[in-house]
Amino acid sequence: MPQQRAAVRRPAPDSARAGTPARIRGTERSAARRAELIAIGRKLFADTSYDALSMDDIARQAHVAKGLIYYYFRSKRGYYLAIIQDSVADLVTFASSALGLPAVDRVHRTIDSYLRYAEHHQAAYRTIVSGGVGFDTEVHAIRDGVREAIITTIAEGAYGRGDVPPLVRMGLLSWVCGVEGAALDWIDRPELSRETMRELLVKMLGGALRAVEELDPAYPAPRPARRDG
Repeated sequence: MPQQRAAVRRPAPDSARAGTPARIRGTERSAARRAELIAIGRKLFADTSYDALSMDDIARQAHVAKGLIYYYFRSKRGYYLAIIQDSVADLVTFASSALGLPAVDRVHRTIDSYLRYAEHHQAAYRTIVSGGVGFDTEVHAIRDGVREAIITTIAEGAYGRGDVPPLVRMGLLSWVCGVEGAALDWIDRPELSRETMRELLVKMLGGALRAVEELDPAYPAPRPARRDG
């Protein structure tokens, strides 16, 4: 009887040895590469407007092939929107992370983080607040998301709940819109320190909370916002 050959065992692929399918590892590498490009873009657009940089400029300064940016983001606008969304996420996350602090500290930290963002990401901040070129629905959606996140954070600090009735929401929204305009002027003319700006905006918020209480006593202004507090 002919002797049977022993079965030859081929070494398993690296991905199998690591216990992770190649498809998943490829997805992770792709996500990491995309995040790296966004981080580069955040630095490039920190103080440079959208129109001031061409795709060739971006690729050259990022030291990547232009086609790679198109692969991940499809267009310059798609790349820019991804950068804005990522940088805005930092603002929202930082504001929300203050939930464990006392109400007064939470408000101060939220406003301070907002001003820091406007100060250090001026081009992106102007784009978000102004709504982009013309009526840009995607940029408006990003801006509206920031507004709602700030309103929710302030409402939770003032009233212990984020789901507030229309009157309360409108009072807080009016304050947020005022903050946007004030911050725009401040980064153009930084004559006041960030600390002074923060205290001014905190006192303006107190006025908004007192106005809400006058119209709806069911939502009294928290003690730090009261004139007799």
